[in-house]
Amino acid sequence: MSDDDASDWLAVRSGDPVALAALFDRHEARLFRHARRLLTAREDAKDAVTIAFFELWRKRASVRLVDGSPLPWLLNTVSFAARNLERSSRRYRTLIARAPRADEVGELTGSDESGVLAALRRLPAREQSVVVLRVLEGYPELETAQTLGIPVGTVKSRLARARAKLRDEITAMEASS
Repeated sequence: MSDDDASDWLAVRSGDPVALAALFDRHEARLFRHARRLLTAREDAKDAVTIAFFELWRKRASVRLVDGSPLPWLLNTVSFAARNLERSSRRYRTLIARAPRADEVGELTGSDESGVLAALRRLPAREQSVVVLRVLEGYPELETAQTLGIPVGTVKSRLARARAKLRDEITAMEASS
């Protein structure tokens, strides 16, 4: 253990959050690389490192050092946190996969002085769903695709077809006014 680690660890044990920050700055990169090897998502790796330092602070009175360093304890805690995060993520994905998907977006309602909602209602349900999620609700393509259970390319093509149909219909409405 370096002299810096030794003095910071003594300060952490006595409740100094600045010393914990110094330990974090010194070991975070190594712990993050370790977490990235264990986890698929970068954000989960960041969370695992954060959890390890939170636990180090919380259990500072009982942490067992190895050769006078908290690093082995932190590496082990990152491993446990990574396993828990991966297991939680797997459960969440399984739950989402089992959740029933709505075949159609709910009925569109509201006042429609321009006729745009009427034109939107005349679109096929599949195109209507994409327009509602992408344009009206502002969801990104990937989230729209995941919600509807279709590929991103299908979202793009349905949206392009829907826009073309709506453009034609609105142009026809304007011409008849």
